[in-house]
This record gives sequence, structure tokens and C-alpha cells, in this order.
Amino acid sequence: MPRRSDRSAARLSKGRSLLRWGTQLLVLLALMFAVHLWQTRDLAQGAAPELTGKLLDGSPFDLAAMRGRPVLVHFWATWCPVCRLQEGSIEAIAQDHPVVTVAMQSGGDGDVAARMAEEGMSFPVLVDDMGILASRWGVSGVPTSFVVDGAGRIAFVETGYTSGPGLRARLALAGD
Repeated sequence: MPRRSDRSAARLSKGRSLLRWGTQLLVLLALMFAVHLWQTRDLAQGAAPELTGKLLDGSPFDLAAMRGRPVLVHFWATWCPVCRLQEGSIEAIAQDHPVVTVAMQSGGDGDVAARMAEEGMSFPVLVDDMGILASRWGVSGVPTSFVVDGAGRIAFVETGYTSGPGLRARLALAGD
């Protein structure tokens, strides 16, 4: 039978391990938050910039006309491997939430249409072959996702891969 001092020493050691683990976790979370702030430092904030144009299907688009509900504005590129990982999530979200995507520097309408058909995607796409829309929103890397609330203000910004449930949660928090 272990002595009382052995049990106390074991508890003390376990407590130190938990404290060390907790400290490491907090440092990791702080580092992740700092990286996120750095990655999003040049992106649009506050009122969403103008986003208008002709969708790939030929219909006109104006983000301002979508006020009243949160909208996912997703910048991507046909050449981006991380964007390919996220395509299914964006397609699923577009089935039950307002979504517009911007194909940034991916060629012309025909190039983007071919990629969409190849992957069986049907979400709304604005083609930004010259990067003009991306520049207006401060986007320099893809994928980048903005959740614009019903009042037309940017509520959330994410760069890099973001999960479908994560994007859905942000849309819900923005008032959907």
C-alpha cells in the first residue's frame, strides 16, 4: 500500500503536468490568434466593399441587394489546392445560405466554367481574372472567406482552409 507521502508526490507531479500542458495550450492558442490577426491585417473590415458584376451563368449580381441575411463571400482560384479541399463545403453551404464566390485570377469565364463543370459545382461565381475585385476587398491569397451580416458589414474573415461547420457557425453568429 502506497504511503501518504507517495500519493501526495504523485498528485503534485500530476498537477504540475496539467499546469504545464495548460500553459502550452494557452501559448499555442495565443500564437494561432496572432497569426490570424497578421494574415487578415490588410483585408476589408467594417462595411463590405462594393461587389457587383455578372455571374458565370450570365445573371447580374449586386451584394447590396442581398441585405437582410448574412452572405458568405468566398474568394478562391482554380489553381489553388486548398480551395479544392473546400469546394464541397462551399457547394453544400450554397444550398441553404446566400453565397457568392469570386474566382480570382483563374482565367476567363470559359476556364472557370470548365473547372466548375469538371467538379460538378454550381455555386454562384463572379470571375475576377484581373484581380480587381480581390484588390477592392484586400485579398491577396486564397481561399479567403468573408461573412457579411444582414446590415452589410463584415462580421468574420477567414484565410486558408475553413471547415464547412466553421463557416456555418459564423453565418449563424452573423444573424442567420
